[in-house]
Amino acid sequence: MTPPVPLTRGRLRTPRAAAVAGILFSGLLTLAFLLLLSAVPRDSAEHGTWLANGLDRVVLAINLIPFAGVAFLWFIGVVRDRLAEAEDRLFATVFLGSGLLFLVLMFVASAVFGAIVLVHVAHPGALGDSPAFALARAFAYTLVNVYAIRMAGMFMLITSTIALRTAFIARWLAAPGFAMGLFLLFASPWIDWTFIVFPLWALLISVYLLVTSLKKEGDGRQTERSVP
Repeated sequence: MTPPVPLTRGRLRTPRAAAVAGILFSGLLTLAFLLLLSAVPRDSAEHGTWLANGLDRVVLAINLIPFAGVAFLWFIGVVRDRLAEAEDRLFATVFLGSGLLFLVLMFVASAVFGAIVLVHVAHPGALGDSPAFALARAFAYTLVNVYAIRMAGMFMLITSTIALRTAFIARWLAAPGFAMGLFLLFASPWIDWTFIVFPLWALLISVYLLVTSLKKEGDGRQTERSVP
């Protein structure tokens, strides 16, 4: 039998690929969060004044989130590939499941905001004190601030646990991962802007992967030059 041929090139499986995907995810998601937080009040019972004042920022954020999700999927895939045979089925299941649940919840919340915007554009002023608008707004708020943010915290905790067990990244990075993950799990409902913690953590991991990848590449070139 002929051995199976990998579908992805070696360059797409390197730590640098995970780093690039993680940096893109962090940048896009941070920008989307900042746009939403600057336009939409945190109060789930507000009456939609942001539809008149911050609509452009909300639309831009809604369109950025799918691209952030694609980058996050690449980040998960490359990290799992780097783990290779060291991957434990139990931790791998929680790692993949929490990451996918986070994306699904974010996409659903974004779709709710997108539906609100479409209805407002088609029928300006029709929402206002509408019970349907209040329900949709509260639904999106609950998805993000109760469920998605905790799945992000769970993803950080399990990734930090895998780092301790396999050393696929430096073990010292597990400490901030545990601290930030617990912070998202328990403190997020009472502190504003907590969601920014997740993309900042992804940026920290990605920068570490990029720096170590470039360093290994540089060391390899020096070794090749030194060989007679």
